[in-house]
Amino acid sequence: MRGLRVEPAPNGHAGWVIDALGIVLTRSPETPLTQHLYRALRGWVQEGRLVNGQQLPSSRLLARELGLGRNTVIAAFDQLIAEGFLETRHGAGTFVADLTFGELAAEACNAGSGRNQTGALPALSRRGEQLLLRSGTGAGRHPAFAPGVPALDRFPREIWQRLLRRHVQRMPSAWMDYQTQGGVPALREALSDYLRLSRSVRCRPEQVLVVQGAQQGFELIARMLGDSGDRVWIEEPGYGGAQACFASAGFEMVPVPVDDEGMDIAAAPHGKAQAAPRLIYVTPSHQYPSGVTMSLARRLALLEAAERHDAWVIEDDYDSEFRYGQRPIAALQGLVADPRVIYVGTLSKVMYPGMRLGYLVLPESLIEPFRRVNARLHREGQYAVQAALAEFISCGQFSRHISRMRECYRGRQARLREALAPAVAQGLRLSEGLAGMHLVAWLDRHEDESALVAAAEPQGIGLSPLSHYYLQPPGRPGLVLGYAGADDTEIERAGSWLANEWLKLTGRTG
Repeated sequence: MRGLRVEPAPNGHAGWVIDALGIVLTRSPETPLTQHLYRALRGWVQEGRLVNGQQLPSSRLLARELGLGRNTVIAAFDQLIAEGFLETRHGAGTFVADLTFGELAAEACNAGSGRNQTGALPALSRRGEQLLLRSGTGAGRHPAFAPGVPALDRFPREIWQRLLRRHVQRMPSAWMDYQTQGGVPALREALSDYLRLSRSVRCRPEQVLVVQGAQQGFELIARMLGDSGDRVWIEEPGYGGAQACFASAGFEMVPVPVDDEGMDIAAAPHGKAQAAPRLIYVTPSHQYPSGVTMSLARRLALLEAAERHDAWVIEDDYDSEFRYGQRPIAALQGLVADPRVIYVGTLSKVMYPGMRLGYLVLPESLIEPFRRVNARLHREGQYAVQAALAEFISCGQFSRHISRMRECYRGRQARLREALAPAVAQGLRLSEGLAGMHLVAWLDRHEDESALVAAAEPQGIGLSPLSHYYLQPPGRPGLVLGYAGADDTEIERAGSWLANEWLKLTGRTG
């Protein structure tokens, strides 16, 4: 109808303010509504819940949504405008005035936060405390030395976005519902073909379960195959993500030392007094963080130990795609027809971490229970992304991207070695770097490790201390140096700084 003004529906901040006021106005019915509304808005401005310059809903909209008379709202607004808390802008509406309350506002916020007098929150559980110790934030880390970060600047974004747009546009409406298939069938088939050909994994598409990253895969395995108090053999040093997962499951983690041939099964606890492991976690293709490859003899010894103890083996095929100067090693899972190995893979390194996709290759007996429980606990999703990835693999873009990244990382590792050459000439030892996306710099003293980490922070460089990868302190001192996610300039700057700092710290000359 002409001349009828229709107020738009509340959205954004306006909707939140209306909902919050609706809750507040029901608490003190004995207080006049104008005064109640005035006090609520004034308190929120003082506490910083309504920020400087934020627009408020119109008086007409507030009155309609809250069931108030419009004069009631206008009276509260007028009082706040008169006191300087709100201001009107001609033709635009009512806004929070540009005010600074400083310490007064902070005190008001703390007073209403529900904290005790010391500001302490309720204590975490023992499990939470253990998880927190293993949960670094990675904030402020320099890309030159961040382990596990791929070359995002080399990712084929245009090709990927084109595929993604097409599959989002063609997405069946059924994919918007809850899913229980274990992943898009086309992706499971593409991964099965890829793993059979490139990693000698024994699998059919039905055995592939798509999960939201390798970490979720570890958690699912822990929930399904172990109980609190069960033993898990784990590499020492080892991957912190797996350690955190097993700690959260309440497992007893038994560190098994790693040497130049990988996990030393002979050094694991033996004897009648030692409880058998329920799980054995291993990164045989490229041990994290040491970078060694597990020898065939050790692999066979591991499989024999798993059979003897009736244990499940979790094979984390970390960085297996990136090898330099040597042929790929077949996966542990494909060595024998024994169904006790669960193969875990991730797409965070070969694609990008934000994709949040990984996969498990399950023995036949575990396919149905894992699929059902995964759908119950974690829900399945990102089916359009999975479909785009399936096409990315099947059309050959995946293998081409891996090949390009292999050459890129080979070059970036060479740049890092060049930058560290003055220190290496004076005795700094580096890992072989035959695979993966990082090198290890071995140090002689824990004091050197701590000093280098502390000195790097003001330079905007984040160093990962090797000793932190050990379950049993003090661990071996060293530095885990990621090179994949940085360009040549970053690598040369950070590497040259580290070489010079190490020379200065150890009293040697370049």
